[in-house]
Amino acid sequence: MYHKRLIDSYLNEWKVEANRKPLMLRGARQVGKSSAVRQLAAKFEQFVEVNFEETPNLQTLFAADLDPIRIAENLSVFFGKPIVPGRTLLFFDEIQACPTAISSLRFFYEKMPELHVVAAGSLLEFALQSLPSYGVGRVRSLFMYPFSFHEFLGAMGEQRLLDAKRNAGIENPLPDIFHQKLLDYLKTFLLTGGMPEAVAKYANSRQLLDAQLVLDDLYVAFQADFTKYKNTVPPARLVEVMESVVQQTGGKFMYSKASATANHGQIKEALELLIMAGLVLPVTHTAANGIPPGAEADPKKRKMLLLDTGIFQRILGLDLSDFLFDPAATLINKGVIAEQFWGLEYLKYNSPWSPPSLYYWHRESANANAEVDYVMQVGADLLPIEVKSSGKGAMQSLRHFLKEKGKPFGYRFSLENFSEYGDIKSFPLYAVSNLVAPVVQTVDKQ
Repeated sequence: MYHKRLIDSYLNEWKVEANRKPLMLRGARQVGKSSAVRQLAAKFEQFVEVNFEETPNLQTLFAADLDPIRIAENLSVFFGKPIVPGRTLLFFDEIQACPTAISSLRFFYEKMPELHVVAAGSLLEFALQSLPSYGVGRVRSLFMYPFSFHEFLGAMGEQRLLDAKRNAGIENPLPDIFHQKLLDYLKTFLLTGGMPEAVAKYANSRQLLDAQLVLDDLYVAFQADFTKYKNTVPPARLVEVMESVVQQTGGKFMYSKASATANHGQIKEALELLIMAGLVLPVTHTAANGIPPGAEADPKKRKMLLLDTGIFQRILGLDLSDFLFDPAATLINKGVIAEQFWGLEYLKYNSPWSPPSLYYWHRESANANAEVDYVMQVGADLLPIEVKSSGKGAMQSLRHFLKEKGKPFGYRFSLENFSEYGDIKSFPLYAVSNLVAPVVQTVDKQ
């Protein structure tokens, strides 16, 4: 069963664009790219799916030349289906296995602009890096992530609860019974994560252990892929660095803690490969004196997030009995899962056409250190975000930032319902979309 994704609306918009370009769907392995394209295919008379890993001999069709008319005719004969511009969706899956097919996308735009062409693949970023050019300006990229909490609620059949969450705010907080139900779902989501297979398994059985088995299989599959990243980097080192990312989440990533045997350069290479694969997402320090935040970023100071909270919990070795036998337990207090969750949610609700970078602020002082988990651009301003793993807590760092940078207010995310404390606007942790989505729409219009 297909569960609706936020990216579906973007795919539908692309379908009807007047000056449409071939689309490249990008993202980490197993985040649902192929499923989203097959869902889109239901809106076409014909669907031709070319999987270059399942049918490697089709790569020969791209060997002679990259004439899209000839390629389309040959594919039509091979699959026994007409490929008609405006009526057929042509899908190149696992396109990283055929680099010449990637190069052909620009010619589809130039010579067959009416034909709907989508490409996707696992480890696609590695293939793109090795190509001198794949059609910049003639191919459009759309980035995809695992399920957001918004999408998870939809998969659980909680549309009315989702609508109530969407319409809530500081002026009209949720009734306590709805607030508590959303917190319960949030705890579950932190364990299942947003990988589509794990979400689908839990939606079907409502058994956390079933989802955990899927996550274990996915992590094994990720490790199996490590042999494809780069011949010079041992898979064992990639595993070691990825597990160190989990252990160091919430603080500045320290290369010295990542491996007992590899040197700084080797660890950095492994980390960059994991980032390229979409499994690890950096959060970069910024001085936050103005926009864009990247203008004052320090790439030597970075935190690291894992792509998915479910896989994060599995690597961390969380004991599920804490949840299964004590439903009142606050799993959000385990480690720094709340901070990781916020960063991932922020990416998922931003525009998939141009995914943003994540930034944090830290002031080191002999008398008083201060750190804000995230800074977010709101129009022409940068505002601080502090994430708490409980319902209470001081907000000294947040107020340090507001005073030092002269900002009018900041945001806190915690287990509390919507509320306000003077210059601090407080949102429940499950309501990242309530803040981010409206801000994205505002910035996009400027």
